[in-house]
Amino acid sequence: MNVSDALRSAAKRLQHIGDTGALDASRLLEHVTGRDRAGLLMAADVPLDADTRGAFEALVARRERGEPVAYIVGNAGFYGRTFLVDERVLVPRPESEHVVEAVVDDLRARRKTGGIIVDVGTGSGALGITLACELPALQVYGTDISSDALSVARHNAALNNVFQRCTFLAGDLLAPLRRFGERVDAVVANLPYIPADHVPVAPNPAGFEPRIALDGGPDGLDIYRRLLAQLDGIAAADAAIFLEAAPGTIEPLGELVEETFPTAYIEIGEDYAGLERFLQFVRS
Repeated sequence: MNVSDALRSAAKRLQHIGDTGALDASRLLEHVTGRDRAGLLMAADVPLDADTRGAFEALVARRERGEPVAYIVGNAGFYGRTFLVDERVLVPRPESEHVVEAVVDDLRARRKTGGIIVDVGTGSGALGITLACELPALQVYGTDISSDALSVARHNAALNNVFQRCTFLAGDLLAPLRRFGERVDAVVANLPYIPADHVPVAPNPAGFEPRIALDGGPDGLDIYRRLLAQLDGIAAADAAIFLEAAPGTIEPLGELVEETFPTAYIEIGEDYAGLERFLQFVRS
């Protein structure tokens, strides 16, 4: 079996998992061989030795059972950078890249690129660390209730050379910042927003991710309700708040913001597919 044969066979086996069979097969063989995608194309006719075939088969079998590719290879790409991920954190999604762009645009427009932001429920740290990379004078706080997730985030901050400007704090949402007495210039949050009865289970790939990072309570908004209640005293008066959710949750989330802050100016952002993915607002 050569490289081309192995990729073709694996892609067929994996196509039912997210319709990304060919891409998944390529990523797994890249991981096993140490070649990038271009390298695999150039080596299409090269036979695979027994050890390589065995290692590749083991990874394909894991993916065939639904396990996310990022967990299998131990990393995920986000905004052109690499982040270490495992079962302690969510896998960063491409849709979240739009939130990064919106935050960068806002801070530049308000001349706050040297200010302070907090990434609430930071997980792997992908949002906060990416913002620190994009804005070299920015100070970033990342909070999470999971100490395991914070360990991953700290590792990723070091990996991306922004550890000195990223402070990771254990605790509930914004509560860990109360002892600092600083007002932040922006709040970004990708919190659990899936209604409890709809949280995926394996073999759905999301079923392998931490339930604590997915379950948003009966209507998917429980964690966001608590976050909105904590904004006073932490966010500056003109701070911009960015909340990520699923298309079906954006409208009720916007209504919740209006109920909490009746004078808030709310904008809705879309993802690559043109679906409503996040909202941003200033409280007044």
